[in-house]
Amino acid sequence: MLLNCYQEEFLEAGCDEAGRGCLAGPVFAAAVILPKDFVAGELTDSKMLNHKQRENLRGIIEKEAICWAVASVDNLEIDQINILNASFLAMHRAIEKLHTKPQYLSIDGNRFKAYADIPHCCIVKGDGKYLNIAAASILAKTHRDEYMVNIGKEYPHYEWHQNKGYPTIMHRNASLNYGLTPYHRKTFNISSPQLILFENNEG
Repeated sequence: MLLNCYQEEFLEAGCDEAGRGCLAGPVFAAAVILPKDFVAGELTDSKMLNHKQRENLRGIIEKEAICWAVASVDNLEIDQINILNASFLAMHRAIEKLHTKPQYLSIDGNRFKAYADIPHCCIVKGDGKYLNIAAASILAKTHRDEYMVNIGKEYPHYEWHQNKGYPTIMHRNASLNYGLTPYHRKTFNISSPQLILFENNEG
């Protein structure tokens, strides 16, 4: 059973990102502050849930959270500052959009650039340990998926409605056969083994 948050002394926002290992599209991030009595039976790491479960949980989270925000960094910015820094920036932007300022941040992963004067803790696989990080993973994933489905209508050859920009074999082959779109990350190697690893871990 997931705990509500990492610590209880300060008002805490959970943060997570989605789309780090994609060939195309932005990286999205979310920040979520949940009430102490928040309950959602299925809520866990978004990668462990199916599309319908994620969409159902998105509605619950957006309705019942004290506050939540989603932000993104597009492919052009990713190419300029690299994907790691873009992930941090997306989380910073999400935190900045919260209408209630958190006093503490719990971050999924093992690295983060401090935001303003707010203390934080990095938690490896935190989206499977704490509800507020899991909620952030759901919002980042569902908002990004929705975005990719919409822009995918412009470029149906790449099947972004299915792969959401991740480096599936089909997406890599389409990129090689048809070239890169304005949404592709130009600094990412289409056949990179690292991206294939991302596909297995994040798809």
